[in-house]
Amino acid sequence: MGYDAVVAGHICLDIIPELAHLREFEPGRLLEAGPAAFATGGAVANTGQALHHLGVPVRCVGKIGHDLFGQGIRQILSARSPELADTLLVTADEPTSYSVVLNMQNADRMFLHFPGCNASFGAADVPDELLRNVRLFHFGYPPLMARMFADDGAELETLLRRAKAAGCTTSLDMSLPDSESASGAADWGTILKRVLPYVDLFLPSVEELLYMCDRAMFEQLRGGQLTHLPSAVYRKLAERAIAGGAKVVGIKAGSRGIYVRAAAEWKDFGRAQPADPSGWIGQEVWSPCFSIEAVGTAGAGDATIAGLLMGLLRGFDIARAAEAATAVGACCCEQPDATSGLREWEETQRRIDRGWDRLDAKLNPKWVWNQGVYRWAPGDGA
Repeated sequence: MGYDAVVAGHICLDIIPELAHLREFEPGRLLEAGPAAFATGGAVANTGQALHHLGVPVRCVGKIGHDLFGQGIRQILSARSPELADTLLVTADEPTSYSVVLNMQNADRMFLHFPGCNASFGAADVPDELLRNVRLFHFGYPPLMARMFADDGAELETLLRRAKAAGCTTSLDMSLPDSESASGAADWGTILKRVLPYVDLFLPSVEELLYMCDRAMFEQLRGGQLTHLPSAVYRKLAERAIAGGAKVVGIKAGSRGIYVRAAAEWKDFGRAQPADPSGWIGQEVWSPCFSIEAVGTAGAGDATIAGLLMGLLRGFDIARAAEAATAVGACCCEQPDATSGLREWEETQRRIDRGWDRLDAKLNPKWVWNQGVYRWAPGDGA
């Protein structure tokens, strides 16, 4: 069919004002900003464009409105490659989703987000013909898509079940629910129990997974402490997701990189099955971040996922795929938007081969450095 991956789910237009000198907001005060950049946002545009940039033939399925923001999304994607916009759905009755992305000095990004027509996206919006013979189906951000988490995730289960029945390897990314919204009140434990049996690669951040699996710990540690949790917490969260049906769990850990763990055995991995599954099955690695001068973090998680999926599709083992994930994520953070910092994979690989410095992931000695990643050493410990 001419492509290896379908990326579906949430899409929006990102409006990114320049805030080089802004440190905090103060009610009633006019705050001067610089020029605004316009970029596509959401899992469909971010992960889809990243995969395309890395050399993976991809199609994008998201819903946009027949309005100026929708036209902007189409123009941006078409400028990268015309086929990236060909399979977008256009609705005349609903407005396009947008986010205002606030990148402030020495702070993680913040978003003002309007879900728009993402709220009505359903399983039927992904045509059967896009799932036939494609190797990988990736879905992103169901917590920002009201129909996908309604009824304890019935639509999400239907879509993932269809993708598996079509022979795809399935991948699922999440987003952090707004605790004051309907998404925040949804029973995410039940939703995960329902959908994980149809998920081959489950790729949330540690914040998202804690929110969904251990809300009490999330509330206790929110506000910057979550990514510094002991690795034992990551391991237990991964074990829980694997027990629920996921075959590979990748937990994004912010500046500490990504933790990736594969089940001890699996069946029906789909058409992206590694040629040598022994390079994945039962493996557990932690890839620390590469050292960069960060400009923005918008889209970093999506780029990290794209690096991991690209590695899987190219036949990398789990260690090299995890290393690729952190390398692509690092490149993303060198520009304020989600895609301008991305390079072709061969250029990024040369940067790694030249000895690109890594950050300290702050792991205990039970993690042993080997071939570009830390590997879990058998025995007790955190």
